[in-house]
Amino acid sequence: MSVGHLAKRFVTSLWPFGPPAADDAWATHYLNDGETQLWRRMPGFDRRHAVGVARRVCAALGSDASRPVVAAALLHDVGKIESGFGVWRRVLATVWTAVRGRERVTGRTALYVDHPAIGARLLRAASADPLTASWAEEHHLPSARWTVPAEVAAVLKASDDD
Repeated sequence: MSVGHLAKRFVTSLWPFGPPAADDAWATHYLNDGETQLWRRMPGFDRRHAVGVARRVCAALGSDASRPVVAAALLHDVGKIESGFGVWRRVLATVWTAVRGRERVTGRTALYVDHPAIGARLLRAASADPLTASWAEEHHLPSARWTVPAEVAAVLKASDDD
């Protein structure tokens, strides 16, 4: 993850509102009921980011952008809801983790850092497609460790820009 990417995400995160109603409706069209409940728990800035990721995935894959793939784009960061952190606490958690090391953070910071595994657990409990849950769990792993089909995972990763 680049400093430029983090700076861009920080600046856009300062606007607290979610995506426009049309974008929200477009997104929830791709989600099952359990996934929609998780979507609604995500902060507005995360939902805006996710819509952008999902639209880039759809543009890249065209008709191959299946419901589980678009849901994966929309919900890859859903595990962040468990920490309850807003923008400023996320910034501090990111810096603190960089200084201390991932294995030495605890409490809510650990929840934030462990958002991939937490997101996968939440998605499985919400009856998400296995691909959707797997991408939430794998989206920060090196490509050699992905179980999601390589061509789909590459588009999801490139569309996320982190």
